[in-house]
Amino acid sequence: MKYYIVDVFAEEKYAGNQLAVVPDAQSLSTDQMQRITREFNFSETTFITGQPGGDGSYPVRIFTPAEEVPFAGHPTVGTAWVIRNLLRTDEPSSVTLDLEVGSIPVAFADDGAATMTTRAPEFGNQLPPASVIDVLGLAADAVDTRFPIQVVSTGLPTLIVPLKTLRAAQAIRVSEEKVVALARTTDIGKTMLTFCPETVGPDAQLHVRVFCPLVNIPEDPATGSANSCLAGYLVHHRYFQSDTIDIRVEQGIELGRPSQLHLKAGRTADRIRIQVGGRVQFIADGHLH
Repeated sequence: MKYYIVDVFAEEKYAGNQLAVVPDAQSLSTDQMQRITREFNFSETTFITGQPGGDGSYPVRIFTPAEEVPFAGHPTVGTAWVIRNLLRTDEPSSVTLDLEVGSIPVAFADDGAATMTTRAPEFGNQLPPASVIDVLGLAADAVDTRFPIQVVSTGLPTLIVPLKTLRAAQAIRVSEEKVVALARTTDIGKTMLTFCPETVGPDAQLHVRVFCPLVNIPEDPATGSANSCLAGYLVHHRYFQSDTIDIRVEQGIELGRPSQLHLKAGRTADRIRIQVGGRVQFIADGHLH
């Protein structure tokens, strides 16, 4: 059974977020998919479970080493890239995936960059800074209290935490025990995203870190789903004093896998439209035996 490995949201090879894609996976059971995912041990592995449906979308399932998830960003972008560039010969301008959360289209620019359009964001509960500071191992004044700590979802709920400085972001030491304890009493989603307006590189406007201890991923180097939630959050709370954003964020630097994601979002009459894009690098292919 063939598989492909790509790096997603990576400006060069061996950066960004690793993804394994298994096409022709319709004969695999859920248990087999979970065990194969643990074998790769990337943050996610995807399985294409059939040919395109009547609407042209490809049925895809996404697994972390701990469990199946209804949506994740870098697996969506990376799987669509594999379909377009490695499985098809006509190089279509877009590929749509049929995920548990619904159909997610991924468009391709002339330079090869891939951009997904996500579901509109849903805004959940807000948490007091005191409940999160201890979890992140930060000082009391690290949080930018002009903006809320809030759960946002475009398919996979994420807790968004605004920080003041890059120094605070780099000082984070997540306590898995305290995350689990907080999750028992409060809805905090599956992932935690911290961001600040100071960056390491000159090409980004925000520095981002994403932690997923509840699904056995201590830290993720590039997270499309969480960043789509961030894009909705930035527009909803007018972080840049605008109803639209067109920015780049850096992630994964602390892990030695620098990533760059392009976030575009804007408010229309009744919803916020979100797009998350970046580059994909082809790393390897092989066979499962």
